[in-house]
Amino acid sequence: MAAAGGEGSICALFRARCVKTAKGLGGAGALLTLLAALLVPPVRADITDGNSEHLKREHSLTKPYQGVGTSPSSQWDFWGSTLVTSQYVRLTADERSKQGSIWNTVPCFLKDWEMHVQFKVHGSGKKNLHGDGFAVWYTKDRLQPGPVFGSTANFHGLAIFIDTYPNDEAADRSFPYISAMVNNGSLSYDHGKDGRPTELGGCSADVRNKDYDTYLAIRYSKGRLTVMVDIDDKNEWKECIDIGGVRLPIGYYFGASAATGDLADNHDIISMKLYQLMVEHSAEDDNLDWTKIEPSVSLLKSPKDNIDDPTGNFRSTSLTGWKVFLLLLCALLGIVVCAVVGAVVFQKRQERNKRFY
Repeated sequence: MAAAGGEGSICALFRARCVKTAKGLGGAGALLTLLAALLVPPVRADITDGNSEHLKREHSLTKPYQGVGTSPSSQWDFWGSTLVTSQYVRLTADERSKQGSIWNTVPCFLKDWEMHVQFKVHGSGKKNLHGDGFAVWYTKDRLQPGPVFGSTANFHGLAIFIDTYPNDEAADRSFPYISAMVNNGSLSYDHGKDGRPTELGGCSADVRNKDYDTYLAIRYSKGRLTVMVDIDDKNEWKECIDIGGVRLPIGYYFGASAATGDLADNHDIISMKLYQLMVEHSAEDDNLDWTKIEPSVSLLKSPKDNIDDPTGNFRSTSLTGWKVFLLLLCALLGIVVCAVVGAVVFQKRQERNKRFY
């Protein structure tokens, strides 16, 4: 934590976003900074701040995309309608019935990682007259064309969907909508229901036609999947998904794909940056053969619980470390208050009893 000129700062989650205390607070400002640092929950402590020392270049896609191509030395390969320029990778143009994808050719053997995706979805279509969306993948196989945003439906691994068109008109949710799915090949994404039967969690996110940068962050560490978005030009992350009990193997591939149907949009990937998380694992975890882990989720919610709240977050997401910390803090304060009140009452009774002797 750095402080200069009487101004304290505490780095927030991902990409080194910081919240600064007001100038001129002197000792009070330092105290606030210290208290804020103490209140940061342990579950967030190992999140990378985006330092280049954690960046894994062999799994990252950045301008001017020199490692993209079909040669044996290329680290990224693409398919379909994908167009690679010096400023963006366009998975689909704003044209009907297009599919495109881009995939890392190097399998990822990191147990704990964090992927930052800068993207842009834009087009001439008005409200609900655009589609279909794009997906970010971590899967066993790559370059597998199919009906799910340009990729196969029965995949092995993790998919994060950015769905821009509501197919299920009966569903009470706002689009565009971001959701997560883990699959061992036995499930299939249901486009007609916008993936709701197999959805782990999600949130509404207005990502179209923004004149500023939009970002998605996907973090997997010690069995917890967290998805954050930065789409409001506030340089801060907003939690979208936080799910525990997720098991993903190593040796899978990262990729992104998109598709258009009767409606269309430009789906652009500006960058995909993968960071290694420095996390200690138990001896039992270290002795596992992580290449043979079957993708699974032990705490899968019922799809009927997937109801948006007014803030756009999920009501049924599991408790985060911050929420657990606050609950424990409130419980501790309650115990302290009860103990003080009990002591005062006991003392009053003792004083009253002495008067009778």
